[in-house]
Amino acid sequence: MKSIFIVLAVVLSPFMGVAHTSFSSDLSWMKIKAKSKEERTKISNTGVVIETVQDDYVTVLAKPKEKIKLDKMGNVLVSFPFDMQMMDFPEQDSEFHNYKELHQEILDLQTQNPGIVHVYSIGKSVQGLDIINIMITSDPANEMNKPAIVFMGTHHAREHISTEMPLLLAQYLASEYQNGNADIRRLVDTRVIHIIPMVNPDGVEWDMKRGEYQFWRKNRSPNGDGSSGVDLNRNYSYGWGGEGSSSDPMSDIYHGPSPFSEPETQAIKNFVESRPNLTTLLSYHTFSKLILYPFGSSYEPIQDANDLQVHKVMAETMAQWNGYTPQKSSELYLASGDTVDWAYGEHKLISFTFELDPGSLMEGGFYPGQEMIPVVFQKNLNPALYLIEYSDNPYRVLQPLHQQMGLSTPLIQ
Repeated sequence: MKSIFIVLAVVLSPFMGVAHTSFSSDLSWMKIKAKSKEERTKISNTGVVIETVQDDYVTVLAKPKEKIKLDKMGNVLVSFPFDMQMMDFPEQDSEFHNYKELHQEILDLQTQNPGIVHVYSIGKSVQGLDIINIMITSDPANEMNKPAIVFMGTHHAREHISTEMPLLLAQYLASEYQNGNADIRRLVDTRVIHIIPMVNPDGVEWDMKRGEYQFWRKNRSPNGDGSSGVDLNRNYSYGWGGEGSSSDPMSDIYHGPSPFSEPETQAIKNFVESRPNLTTLLSYHTFSKLILYPFGSSYEPIQDANDLQVHKVMAETMAQWNGYTPQKSSELYLASGDTVDWAYGEHKLISFTFELDPGSLMEGGFYPGQEMIPVVFQKNLNPALYLIEYSDNPYRVLQPLHQQMGLSTPLIQ
């Protein structure tokens, strides 16, 4: 690859955010014996979220009702009440963005880069907050005539680094374009890059309630039984309601009353379906250091051999930069109704989920501290640029290298 994939130093803009204070709950940390994807799926079907997967066990944070189900299964290795103070992260996380701060950063980016940064709302959340898209292209009038890619963050409220990664990507692209980086200018001139940093603004605001992390995952829909929230990453239509999701509104993986029942997922649906020039989609999550590709709702592989190979080649290539593990989603366990299954299964977009750093709950999990922001960005910049590069035609990765580079003959004959 060209110099486009050389990671440059990043200067973080001054952010303001929320201070961390201690947190206690009725959650239990549990280590559970599980040696196969089938055993892990059985655990997930209790309604619990699997946080860490190892060769012969998983770890979960279980609510009381889920803990009872898991105890009855008889394969619990360790269990104890969970307290946020067990985790090691700094008292101040001021570089993370809440909704208002994110909105201001995006507006500032547009003001400073009016020729290439175009900001608009793609829809509203349950509580009426805008779901903001940053469109980066030098030729917005011809948006639909150029190949396009979309990056998304924060389907899950507590996964705050998944907001920072796409925001920093937008800032990097704008800065390098203005600085005359030839590779970045070529990409911005010939492609359309969509960046939606915060799909779930209501949940993010709730997770930062009163300056204390709430360990909140879902959106803020009232469920009618006194509980709140739908797991937006179980609310898409492809495989909706299957294994690895829950019909219990109290569960963190509650799939909602119907596919696309939530205004947030409706906004993503309408956005994608109104842009036939989209070729590629990446959804950022945390944590576990994984690169996942379809399918999550089935153990069966992608049936189209070329499509499967494109996903595998791209995942394995990106893993060389960030050190993550590339694999089909369901090799972990079944999870139905997620973004990437829908994007590929219904729209044939080449689609990935990145589970960003850290690697485990005890390394910081969802709240690893602000020092992880530049680390995560540096590790994942090259993969993002790689996807943008090949968004004109992802199937180019299956061609010989000289053809990928636009040469008529091999470099060495």
